[in-house]
Order: sequence, then C-alpha cells, then structure tokens
Amino acid sequence: MLLIAGLGNPGQQYERHRHNVGFMAADAIARRHSFSSWSKKFNALVAEGRVGGEKVLLIKPQTFMNLSGQAIGEAMRFYKVELEDLLVLYDELDLAPGKLRIKTGGGSGGHNGIKSIDAHCGNDYRRVRIGIGHPGDKARVNAHVLGDFAKADQAWLEPMLDAIADNISMLAEGDESGFMNRVSLAVKETGAEPAQKRESKPAKQQSHIRQARQKGPTAPLPESGPMAAMLKKLLGQKE
Repeated sequence: MLLIAGLGNPGQQYERHRHNVGFMAADAIARRHSFSSWSKKFNALVAEGRVGGEKVLLIKPQTFMNLSGQAIGEAMRFYKVELEDLLVLYDELDLAPGKLRIKTGGGSGGHNGIKSIDAHCGNDYRRVRIGIGHPGDKARVNAHVLGDFAKADQAWLEPMLDAIADNISMLAEGDESGFMNRVSLAVKETGAEPAQKRESKPAKQQSHIRQARQKGPTAPLPESGPMAAMLKKLLGQKE
C-alpha cells in the first residue's frame, strides 16, 4: 500500500491558503481516480482507492499543520506502511510559484508539518514540494503562507493540480523525472505567468559618447580646427 499525505490546516477559513496546497493536491487525486468518500480516522480525513495497479490511502491530517505527524504516524502503524511507501505533498517557500520538485529525506526547510512527520515517523520518505514562492521579506512570510492564492495564480494552479492527479501513477511507479516533466509541461502550456515575478534588472545606462552617436549632435560641428577633428573621431565620422 502507498500512503499519500496532503498537508494543510483544517477548516473552511483555510481552504484557499497557500499553506493548504497539499490538501488541494490530495483532493484532486481523490476526484480524478474516483476514491472513496472522505471519512474520519486517525484524527484525519482518509480516502481509499487505486492509482494504476497500486492500492493507495489518501490522508489529510486534521490536527493542524504543526501536528501532522501524529495522524500520519498512526495510519502508518495501523496499515504497517514503511517509510519508503509514504509520499507527502506540501507547500514550499523556496520554490517559485508553479514549480514542483521531489526529494527523499533531508531537512524540513523550516516547514512545521515536515518537522512533525520527521519526529513521529522518520525522514526517509518522498516529498513532493509544490512551489508557492517567497514574498521577498522575512517579515511577510506568515501573511504570504497563510493567505489565499491570488486570482492570477489560478491560471497555473488548477492545471498543476490536475496534472499532479493525472500523472500520480507515474510517481507511484517510481518515475519521478517523468512525473515532474508532465507537471511542468502542463503549467507551461497554460502560458500563465506566476503572480510572483523576479524583479527585472534596470537597463544598462549608455555612455554619453554612445548616446551622442545614436542621437547625433544638436548643433553644427565646427568644420575645421583641432576641436572639429576630435569630435569627428569620437562620433565615428570620416574625414
């Protein structure tokens, strides 16, 4: 059995938060693959189904993010799921909006849900990190994470969630590169720009001489003498 956990906070007021993108991905998988209805178990919402030929338990902890590991650990012990069969979907500040990366093990990156899972279950499990971008200022991180996705984000967010659901069987079979490529292509095909963009560098200022060459002189050049010769040389004019 494969256990797929989507991370988020329970409650209607948190539904569209960036921090809840793991819940959103789990919901998309359940819809796409006709999983059972969500039921309460292990202090979580769980749904059962199949992805390809693999039996899958979807879980959305209802303990709030900081205690996600409690519910996931309980489900793993009940079903005797090994760490290598745990897959966690969650938001990642250090990835640009619309980007997705997969890794096994490693640190939590400051994510409280991952910290909790590491503490209760160990850390050698696969993590699907879904980029929500960084606001650029540490003081604005909480408001960014615990804020709704912007309207402009919907153009890439929905296709990304659909692509995760459509191609989750590739991930279940261990084809991580293929899965990431499919999701990346789905986002690119929308042609949508993420709401958060890198600041463009200011145009390089041209030298006064180059400006003069492009614009030309504003007054007639002297026709003879040392000054005339110097100006003609600087402006690239032939004798």
